[in-house]
Amino acid sequence: MDTVPTLSFPVIRGIQARREYYVAMWSLRMMRQISIFNEDELPPELRAQRILNKGRIPEIAGYIIDNPDDYVFSALTVSIDSEVDFEALGDQDKLGILKVPMDAKFIINDGQHRRAAIIAALEQRPELAHETIAVVFFLDIGLERCQQMFADLNRHAIRPSRSIGLLYDHRNDKAKLAKLVILDSGFFKEIVDMEKSSLAPRSRKLFTLSAFYNACADLVEGLAAGDLVRDANLARDFWEEVARHFPAWG
Repeated sequence: MDTVPTLSFPVIRGIQARREYYVAMWSLRMMRQISIFNEDELPPELRAQRILNKGRIPEIAGYIIDNPDDYVFSALTVSIDSEVDFEALGDQDKLGILKVPMDAKFIINDGQHRRAAIIAALEQRPELAHETIAVVFFLDIGLERCQQMFADLNRHAIRPSRSIGLLYDHRNDKAKLAKLVILDSGFFKEIVDMEKSSLAPRSRKLFTLSAFYNACADLVEGLAAGDLVRDANLARDFWEEVARHFPAWG
């Protein structure tokens, strides 16, 4: 490989399922510079990944642009369709330089929308180019293995409930309002499930956070003064007055 132009970058080498893999830190700029194999024109049975949903890109890119100080992305998973060389650093057999031929195909197994959003965000925020993202590289051993990796990576992925997403969302003002109403109300604190988005038949709760969030958002629409505490007090007074007319709630 010494006579072949290569892309070289530092990595940590690991073993998973008796196969080598490598973890690198790539600058966001490299997301734009490195060519990723485009499978969109191939039929599904010949692709290793779903088709990129371009409609998702502006939302994800906006998340980066709007939150430059606290956005979070997990690692990308990429297959390299080529022979590679790993050169250990001294006696550190797990640390070294990975050399990949310049004509190698990089296939994204997980993270294609994140990569596309990063590229879009860099158009508006070029100063983010030197920030980094973790990339996990597997050596591709054919289409079947690559497709199986995609299936395995998504097999156990479970989208969290909307309620717990709202509970942990500290950017959404309407979510903050709904939580403030509930947590400062001795009554609603006992009857709103803060985690689930559907109630079990024998649940002692009456409402889910996601349902209460929708109700609060509709209630303060056009009435909100922009003061979170004041708006929450207004909503709490209303809902507690409603509750007094429904004794069965208690």
